[in-house]
Amino acid sequence: MPHKITIIGAGPGGLMAAERLGQLGYEVHIYDHKPTPARKFLIAGLGGLNITHSEPIEKFLSRYGEAEDFIKPFITNFSPEDLRAWCLGLGEETFIGSSGRVFPKSFKASPLLRSWLKRLGDLGITLHASHHWTGWDNDNLLTFDHKGETIRVKSEATILALGGASWPRLGSDASWTKILSDKNIALIPFSPSNCGFAVDWSEIYKSKFAGTPLKSIELTHNGTSIRGEALITEKGIEGGGIYALSKSIRQSLEKFGETKLSIDLKPDLMVQQLHDRLSKPRGRDSQTNFIRKHTGLSPNAISLLYEFKDDQRTLAEQIKRVDIPITAPFAIERAISSAGGIKRDELNQSLMLRKLPSVFAIGEMLDWEAPTGGYLLQATFSMGATVALGVDKYIKGSNI
Repeated sequence: MPHKITIIGAGPGGLMAAERLGQLGYEVHIYDHKPTPARKFLIAGLGGLNITHSEPIEKFLSRYGEAEDFIKPFITNFSPEDLRAWCLGLGEETFIGSSGRVFPKSFKASPLLRSWLKRLGDLGITLHASHHWTGWDNDNLLTFDHKGETIRVKSEATILALGGASWPRLGSDASWTKILSDKNIALIPFSPSNCGFAVDWSEIYKSKFAGTPLKSIELTHNGTSIRGEALITEKGIEGGGIYALSKSIRQSLEKFGETKLSIDLKPDLMVQQLHDRLSKPRGRDSQTNFIRKHTGLSPNAISLLYEFKDDQRTLAEQIKRVDIPITAPFAIERAISSAGGIKRDELNQSLMLRKLPSVFAIGEMLDWEAPTGGYLLQATFSMGATVALGVDKYIKGSNI
């Protein structure tokens, strides 16, 4: 009889662990509390599934910040090149975009997921939908609530792949935190990552420009600068450039209660070049038209200059640095990902919980974070591939 392994959570990490364990000959059962698997993965693919990144591995690993040493063994075991080859094996060729990001040629998550679920089915892996994990009973059996009925499951090893606290409507509702804290597993409270931030815009500005982008800008916070875009919203600012700086902004807010984000609206022009352009006679042009004609700034960007006007600096200097007061992160429910979760020292190198032998944990449940750009998915896939090796060693009685 094959050994029985239980995976709780049908996101990318859980599905990858299931595939690897199925290939090793284990009887694998996946439980998920939603009616269908990988909901967040599918939503992430709606705008184009950025599955990994093509940059050199040293730079790639640096994107994980203080968690780099923790993440490195997993990426080494299952690299961006391995992930691209895996996609190809499922019939989804990938390509490198202009930014270095890697996408499936279909640009979607759904074709990849369909092929993947078929492969899992062919391996004999069973998916149990609408099963909400409620912990363990007195006999150490896993317990699930399934449509009001308590289901008990005996398992030789369990992989927890339940996600963090972002996008709870898709499944990552962090309801598991009480179960593990009751088992004395140390947790770091969740906070939003890759999120937008609140800005106290004037009524005039937000009524005109909420929903419009700021393009070709450079954003700076605490000495780190990012070229990219941002989106003005009624309550603040978000977008790729903001997400890349979200950890730094969030940490400053936690420490000081407030912070400022600086935006260079014309990063390819020097202050003197702008000054020369803006020193020309204005003629009959309004101030706004004059600035637009001589700098190419959008109406949104020009209005932003007056939103936080600094009379101590020239107009050219203000174009090169608009300081925007940030007051708070957006709610974690709106964040792309979350920071916090199980403390890393609660796990051994094989991702098994030291206080709960036979129980492993992966993905956004753990305390690490990364920017968008393929880094989140890559680490999750890599953890799924790696944890299967740890489970295999555990079942075989090897030292892990």
